[in-house]
Amino acid sequence: QGQVVDLYVPRKCSATNRLIIAKDHASVQINVAEVDESGKMTGSNVTYAFCGSVRETGDADDSLNR
Repeated sequence: QGQVVDLYVPRKCSATNRLIIAKDHASVQINVAEVDESGKMTGSNVTYAFCGSVRETGDADDSLNR
């Protein structure tokens, strides 16, 4: 049975809220694990995506701290 499958799912930059295009090879996706008060991972994570222009200007670390 034929099902439509999307090959490319666009992401949004966490800092600028702009779409990250497929040809942006400088973009990164960072998964940060959530931990409990004892420092153990809870099994869930938070995903941050940064486009290449944010990384180029050096604002990715500042955006991650926000």
